[in-house]
Amino acid sequence: MQGPHEKSCAFAHFISWFTTIIGRVFISLFVPAITFLVLWKVFLFLRDSDAPQSIIVLVAILWGVGGVAMLFVISNWLVEQLPGNWGRRLQPFVFIGPAVVIMGWYLTIPVFRTLVLSFKDPLGQDWVGKGWAIFNNYKFAFTDRIMLETFRNNFLWMVLGTALSVGVGLLIAVLADRSQFESIYKAIIFMPMAISFVGAGVIWKFVYTYRGEGVGIHEIGILNAIVLALGGKSQPWLSLPPWNNLFLIIIMAWLQTGFAMVVISSAIKGVPFELLEAARIDGATEVQAFFKITIPYIKGTLITVTTTIIIFSLKLFDIVRVMTGGNNGTNVIANEFYLQRFTYGNTGRASAIAIVLLLAVIPVIINNLREFNKNRRAF
Repeated sequence: MQGPHEKSCAFAHFISWFTTIIGRVFISLFVPAITFLVLWKVFLFLRDSDAPQSIIVLVAILWGVGGVAMLFVISNWLVEQLPGNWGRRLQPFVFIGPAVVIMGWYLTIPVFRTLVLSFKDPLGQDWVGKGWAIFNNYKFAFTDRIMLETFRNNFLWMVLGTALSVGVGLLIAVLADRSQFESIYKAIIFMPMAISFVGAGVIWKFVYTYRGEGVGIHEIGILNAIVLALGGKSQPWLSLPPWNNLFLIIIMAWLQTGFAMVVISSAIKGVPFELLEAARIDGATEVQAFFKITIPYIKGTLITVTTTIIIFSLKLFDIVRVMTGGNNGTNVIANEFYLQRFTYGNTGRASAIAIVLLLAVIPVIINNLREFNKNRRAF
């Protein structure tokens, strides 16, 4: 039998636990609600206001960013005033709550909505069929000739584009690491990363430009100009399947090599000098030391860089859209999604393609998270 004192302590413990749970729920709901209210008011003002552009920009910075920051500061201060361990227990919810709600609102809900639309007709109003017919949009995604072509092209982008980006990035990282002008070389190689995919597409379209043959026609494309200078014949490079896919993949490699080089270079600098020196003393050549010491040591970084670029290649859209529009056998999954939704007006098929693309990217993302957790545990 419990005495009055034990019962009082148990009741007090229950009240404390219950109050803490209620507090967590309240804080995790209150802060996101206020955050969304602030953001929504700012959005309405920016959307409906006739104020000068400078005033709108100022409000967006001060009210949008500063207001939310102040909200977190005040909420954090209030939580810190709570007695005992309540503040420590509730504090993470102040910062995690809004992020979780925002992620759910902008990512989770659209995914489920797209999944539902993938089973509906072109207008997105009625189900596309009954029974197994409800999967007709997915049947299209996996059996249509154009869709099969997009899968093939995305596979080429994934394999060749990733291999070129990582391979050249690794080579430049190793060579630049041994040069006294390392920073200059790296800056030049990394510079294309500052260019958008659309901008890169416009630049390289001038490189591959073909004006045709005839009297008085002069080629302005750099590649054709070089070919003519060497005594060759100009070619419509972007209309020559399957080589036109390779010419487009080169653009992605040009953009992503800088990213791969910088990340891999930082990993190479982390290889202990003692290991390399011991290998040289034991008679290993530079090539042997590289493949048996450096590569295994930076294996995690190589996998992370590779999977990151694979994700870029799977969801690639901009370059193909700007350069060829998906014509002449260069179509990719993301561009076909764009065509189905905004050109053909088929919401159901477009949603099915989007879900297929999501399912293709998810395993790569999971692998990236696993590698990240491994590296974090290692440190």
